[in-house]
Amino acid sequence: MKLFYLISLLLIISCNSKEKKSTPSFFTSVEVETILEDSISVRAIELMGNNIAFAANNGMYGMYDSQKKIWKTNIQRYDTLAPEFRAVASTNSDFFMLSVGNPALLYKTGDSGSMELVYKEENENVFYDSMAFWNDSEGIAMGDPVDNCLSIIITSDGGKTWSKISCENLPASAEGEAAFAASNSNIAIQGNKTWILSGGMRSRIFFSPDKGETWEVFETPIIQGTATQGGYSLDFYDENKGFIIGGDYTKPDENLANKAVTKDGGKTWELVAIGQEPGYKSSVRYVPGKNGYELVAVGFTGISYSKDTGKSWNNLSSDGFYTIRFVNDSTAYAAGKNRIAKLKFRK
Repeated sequence: MKLFYLISLLLIISCNSKEKKSTPSFFTSVEVETILEDSISVRAIELMGNNIAFAANNGMYGMYDSQKKIWKTNIQRYDTLAPEFRAVASTNSDFFMLSVGNPALLYKTGDSGSMELVYKEENENVFYDSMAFWNDSEGIAMGDPVDNCLSIIITSDGGKTWSKISCENLPASAEGEAAFAASNSNIAIQGNKTWILSGGMRSRIFFSPDKGETWEVFETPIIQGTATQGGYSLDFYDENKGFIIGGDYTKPDENLANKAVTKDGGKTWELVAIGQEPGYKSSVRYVPGKNGYELVAVGFTGISYSKDTGKSWNNLSSDGFYTIRFVNDSTAYAAGKNRIAKLKFRK
């Protein structure tokens, strides 16, 4: 009899323990701490360990030491130009920043301590949007079409030199197809796989399984057809689960077809939260360690959160930002008009 009661007690304890472990805990609010204020527009931030680097308009760039809570900023000029930077990336040893407009200017951390120009492209149509690295040696940047394909440049020597992929080796762009330099999140990388998001008259996914060697293109159901419509931001949790958000920044309340999810590595996409908030957003990120269920999206209209793979969303804050990057499962950095902030998500 004692053995029976002991077994029963253990079963009860085990069940209660499992119930406690499986009880979900979701974000209910967010604390916004401004850590930099200036007359700048910041659309590109990059985590470097626990620190954060950025590059912005007026040639301004800098890094934040999270331990000392100190900023070091500088101005990068090219002759008389003060470039507008909207794409950044990093390796273990270097920081990179890429400008929009003509000429395209790509800088990396130089041996002398100042930034070194490693790539320049002159063309009236040149406009680079985003960049990322597969590893410390190999990286990629993408931009709007110059001829009849997206502009894609590749490095294989740690960013010292870059070469442009010929249109012969890329899918052709559709008329009016380009991309949005809204948050440095047109490119997503998982292992050797790469996804690039276009927008405008066509909003599609350009996919490479082999670090840019070969490419194919997939359609999306995201709203498209005018220069201001399409997917603005892309993120993948793993090689299969991905999310697109966007819309039309000139009509930020429209929410009929601005959010889509994939479960098969980007081959097919399904619209979610149709006709539901949020409307236009410029940056979306999966919350780390949540198995692809939780997402946060930001835009100049505020911060939104989903706990169910994007099927429904809650507005956590009206604070406007252009871009976001997570440090861990409850802390992120976000940047936008005139400021960079640290976000602490509360449950």
